[in-house]
This record gives sequence, structure tokens and C-alpha cells, in this order.
Amino acid sequence: MLFALTFYHTDSAGRVVLHAMPVMIAALVILAIAYRYYSAFLAAKVAALDQTRITPATRHNDGQNYHPTNKWVLFGHHFAAISGAGPLIGPVLAIQYGYMPGLIWLIVGVCLAGAVQDMLVMAASVRHDGKSLAEIARVQLGRGASMIASLAILFIIVIALAGLGFVVVKALGGEEVKMPTDMQIVLPVKYVHPEDHGGYKGKPIYYFQPGCRIYQNKNDMVGTTRSEGFYLTVDMRPEEVRGGVRIGWTTKNHSLTYEELPEQPTHCTFEAASYQQVPGSSWGTFTIAMTIPIALLTGLWMYKIRPGRVMEASLLGGGLVLFATVAGSWIPGSVLEKYFSLDRDSTILALVIYGFIAAVLPVWLLLGPRDYLSSFLKIGTVILLISSVIVANPPLNAPMLNEVFINGGPTFQGNIFPFVFICVMCGAVSGFHALVASGTTPKMIENERHIRPIGYGAMLCEGIVGITALIAAAALPNDLYYDINIAIDKAPQYQQQIAEINAKYGRDRMNAVGVDSLSHLNLGTVEEKVGGESLRGRTGGAVTLAVGMSVIFEQAFERIGITADWLLKYWYHFAIMFEALFILTTIDAGTRIGRFLLQETLGRVWEPFSRPDWLPGSLLASAVITAGWGFLIWGGTITTIWPMFGIANQALAALALCLVTTWLINTGRAKYAWVSVLPMVWVLTTTYYAGKILIWEIFPTLPNQTVAKVNIVMAMFVLCSVAAVVMLSAARWIAVLSGRVKSSPDLPRG
Repeated sequence: MLFALTFYHTDSAGRVVLHAMPVMIAALVILAIAYRYYSAFLAAKVAALDQTRITPATRHNDGQNYHPTNKWVLFGHHFAAISGAGPLIGPVLAIQYGYMPGLIWLIVGVCLAGAVQDMLVMAASVRHDGKSLAEIARVQLGRGASMIASLAILFIIVIALAGLGFVVVKALGGEEVKMPTDMQIVLPVKYVHPEDHGGYKGKPIYYFQPGCRIYQNKNDMVGTTRSEGFYLTVDMRPEEVRGGVRIGWTTKNHSLTYEELPEQPTHCTFEAASYQQVPGSSWGTFTIAMTIPIALLTGLWMYKIRPGRVMEASLLGGGLVLFATVAGSWIPGSVLEKYFSLDRDSTILALVIYGFIAAVLPVWLLLGPRDYLSSFLKIGTVILLISSVIVANPPLNAPMLNEVFINGGPTFQGNIFPFVFICVMCGAVSGFHALVASGTTPKMIENERHIRPIGYGAMLCEGIVGITALIAAAALPNDLYYDINIAIDKAPQYQQQIAEINAKYGRDRMNAVGVDSLSHLNLGTVEEKVGGESLRGRTGGAVTLAVGMSVIFEQAFERIGITADWLLKYWYHFAIMFEALFILTTIDAGTRIGRFLLQETLGRVWEPFSRPDWLPGSLLASAVITAGWGFLIWGGTITTIWPMFGIANQALAALALCLVTTWLINTGRAKYAWVSVLPMVWVLTTTYYAGKILIWEIFPTLPNQTVAKVNIVMAMFVLCSVAAVVMLSAARWIAVLSGRVKSSPDLPRG
């Protein structure tokens, strides 16, 4: 039997637990209906798409920026360009509130807001000669609005790239986490005493085996059992003292002591600073690093070595990427491990260097081939994941609505309203998409009728990505989800709530239909299965999603009779590579867009900057953009960067919907303006409410006050800029609707 026809079951506590397969099928049906009917209405009545109208791609065909492109080839390009970390990470983090709020917003938001924005912005850009949002603002509202929009977009790009880059850093980079000074570890019976593994930054490293129970302080009466082993450093190297049945390790400042009593566990007490070492992922970093020379080789193959042999380049590039995923397993434990096991700062530096180089290199050499390769991997992996969810049909272990964290928790520090709409953004509505929909894509559309499948259809596909990501995370046991998604140093403050969640919504082993292996997973088991990676405290959502995806892949293959437990580590690292490719294609394209926009702005002061091919200008603009988002990553955490990203991204979505509304009213289609006004009002409401909370309540409490002040200034600038454009637009609407200003037809017609 390929999959169990189980829609739901009732657990031992009487709780109804839905399964993934009916949820996935229902979502696909709703999105299909929306495409069939609502997008047809938008195409025929609102955008009034006309296949006889000459498009900018034909009118200005220069073989470079403007070039008529096959509909499905352009669909792949557009989907690859808009699909970043948002639909993968946002839904995973939103599981904190329960899976149902995020699921509903993904379905409703993508049909009525996100896909509407993408399609209508693309249509407006095509009618404005394929120009950007800023140029649309200039034509529809004047030069002042254009300048405000340009500056707001520039700030938003930097914030967005910081949010995307942070996900990669948390997935691949190692870190050192400070532990409580009065922490106590109860070691299991027959425990091998902590082994000295040499020094790290002048401090000894000790390995603690699985099964230890950690008490954060003297008032902690519950403790947390670590199912996985871990490394700790202490300030000084201890000396062993033996006396009767007692064994004590001590230092002159008593940083580490323990004693062993007959037939009792060993107690290890920390009275001074200790740090848990979370190693970086050498396997994952190697695989991601190898995709860069693979993309370069693919580009050279298509354009220099074997010009025009696209199929050869595709097979070569795809095969090498899969080989790099497998070859990554040879890195841990090898002489190369030290070069690919990077700490947090080194990972940030490597990411910044990559972003800078990608923004400067010719587009055909790196960005083009990477987008091309990633589009196949993205679409293929999404199809595989959808199929696997239907076949495996795991139960959704997360609660529908998590009352414990409804007012905020470890992934988001705000209430379910409005922060679930800030957390789940790109899969529902994303302002970043408006940059692509008014950037490269409208310059390549050969027929206006293609706007519907490319604009509306590609966004529905991203919504599906978000839904599958949410299902993969919701299928994980609750304790496993929070073990991964709560920072190690933040675990004590959420210990009581996590215990309540486990008691209220804990895994139901007796009634877990058809997913026995999943019901027994704990962090230690998963770490062993994925090749020894360190998973605890890997906040950011990427690792959680990779674990969820790999488990679902394994379960699906077991359903069809392919049982290979050892494959899980390859599934996990394939998922990490898949996520990183999603993100890196957005980082390099976004950095390049930011570079162009900054050069355009500086060009108004000194003309040479406006020339994209002027090398000094390119280098300076690229350096400023990469330094900006690199600084935000360096000083931020997932609980500060992702809300900041959400605020900026949703503010840009509101700006795009506002300009679309202005375009509709200015061109005599005011009766259809509700299709953009309603989602705009909703996005403005949730975004500004969340912005007020972040600016006045959350950001001021950040430990790094420099980063806090930068976040506050950037958030206020973005929100004020968007508010200014909305007010200018509203004045224009009133003027047109009152008859003081006449509407005019779309220009140009060609």
C-alpha cells in the first residue's frame, strides 16, 4: 500500500490529530481553484491583458536585458528568482503558535494577496516599459514619490538580505554558547568521566556522553536530559584527586568539580564560566562551497567551452551537485574538516565575500548558471517533497493552536496577532517579489497573456513550498522541534513552558498511525542518523526543516519498500543544500539589485556612478551593500533579524500594492481597485502594529545597543517612507475619483 488513507486519529488524551496527506491535498485543490477562476478574473478584467499589445521585450529587444523568452523558461527563471528563504523558514518558525494559523494565512494570503501583487506589479511594469517600482512611482505620482520609494527599497533590500543570510549562518556555522555559572550536570550511572579533548582558545574541552541531565541553577527542580553528547570548555585544566570512593576534579577557582558515590550518578558542578561548543557543519559547508565552482563551470560550458549545449551543461551541473552532496560525507574526520568546519564569524565573512564577488562578476558567469541549476533542484525537490508528504502521511504532532506560546515564545517575542503575519510572509505575500516582478522578468515577457501563469502561477508555487515546509516541521515531535529551535543559552527561561507543551501536546506513541520510527525520535537519535551533526540550539528554522524533510523522505521510501536507515544523513544534507541554494540565489541576485539601485541613486550626485559597467562604482556599491547586511547578521539573532526582515518585506508589499492601486485608478479601472486595496490595508495594519511593538518594546531591550539603535532607525525609516508614498497615493486617488484629475490609458501601447 503506497500510503495509509488516514485523515486523523484521536490520541490518548482525546486530542484530534490531523495527518498531512489530506491537508496537502486540500491545499492543492484550493490553490488550483484560485488559479483557474481568480487569476482569470484578474487577467481579463483587472489587468486587461492583451495578447496583441507589443511587449517591452519585443519593442526594445537588445539580446541582453530585453529579450522575448519562452513562457516556461521564463517561469523557471522567475520562480528561481523569487524563491528564497522566506517560504522555507517563516512557516517553520510560526509553528510556535501552532500550525493552523500559519496554514490558513499561507492559503488565503497567497491566493488573495501575494499572487495578486506579483501578477499586477508585473502587468504594471510591462505597461511601463519593463521599468522598476521606483519608475512606476515616478510616472504615476511624480519625482518625489520615486525618490522616497528608491531609498525605502534600498534599505529594505539590505534588511532582507540580512534575514536570508542569517539562516545560512545558523545552519552551517559553529558557535560558542555560554552556560550558567551555577549549572549542575547529573551524569548517568557507569558514566565515563569527561574526557579532555585538548584546548580551544586556551581552555580545555571536555566531552559529555549522552544521557546527562542538566540543572540550570539551584532552583531548577526539573532539569533537562540531553539525549545527545556535547562538548564543554572550562576556564582551567582540572587536576584529578582520588580518595576512597570519591573522585573530584577541581581547579583553583573551582570551575569544574564532580564526585562519584557508590551506585549513584556522578554530580558535576560548574561554579565559574563554562561554554558549550557547537561545531560547524563541515559536510554542509563543503557541499554549498562546491556549488560555486560547479556554477562557474556550468556557465563556462554553456557560453565558452560548448556554446549552446544547454542539456550537456544541465546534466553536468546537476550531476556534480548531487556528487558534492555525497562527497561531503567524506569531510568530517578528514584532514579537510578544519577548513570547512567554520565558526559563526568565519561563516558570515565567507557569505559576505561571496555576495560581493557575485554582485561584481558578469551575470552569465555565476548568477545565470546558479539560477538555472537551482530552478531544477527547487522545482524537483518541491515535487518530491509533496509526493513524499502524501505517501508518508505523517501525523501533524504540533498543536493546531499552541496556547502556551500564543503571546510569544522562543522564535517570536510577540503575540500571535500580528506576528504570525510577519513571521509567515514570503509564502503568503512578499514585497521582495515586487522587485523581481518589476525587474528582469517584465523585460523578457513575449506575450501579455504569459503574465498570468508566470506572475500568479509562480507565486502559488511558492505558497506550496511554504505549506510543505510547515507540514514538515509540524510532523516533528514537539520536544524535538523545540530542542532544535531554542538557543542553548535561552533554554532555561522557556523550560517551564516546554514542559507544559510536552505534557499537553506530547507525542502519542500508542496511536501514531504508520509512523512508528518518527514517534521514537529524539535529538540524540537524530544527530546520529544525520551523520553526527550538532543540532541542539540550531535556531533559524533551516535545520528544523532539513530534519523534517529528511524524516518525511525516509518514511515515504519505507512506504514503497525501500528501507535504508543510513540514507537519512544524505537526505538531511541534501535538504540543507536545497535550502542554501534557495537562499544563495536570492542573496546574490538581491545584492546585485541593491548595487544597481545604489549606483542609480549615487549617479544623481555624480554621473559615472549611474553606469553599471563603471568598475570603481560597481566595487564601491557592492561593498556598501554587502557590508550593510553583513553588519546586521553579525550583531543579530533570529528573534531580532527575522521580525525586522518581516517588517521591511511586508512594508514593501504594501508599497507595491499601493502603486498598483494608483495605476488602476489612474487608468480608469477604479471599480477593480478593491483587489489590491483590501490586501494592502490588511498588510499595512499588521505591519505597522508589529512595527510599533518592535520599535518601542522589543528592540530597545536588545543586549547589543548599537544593533538595537540601527534596527530602530532602519525600521522607522522604512515605515515612514512607505507611509509617505501611501499618503501621496491616497491624495492622487481622491483627486482622480473626485474628477479634479482625469484618468488616462496605459502607456505605451506600441
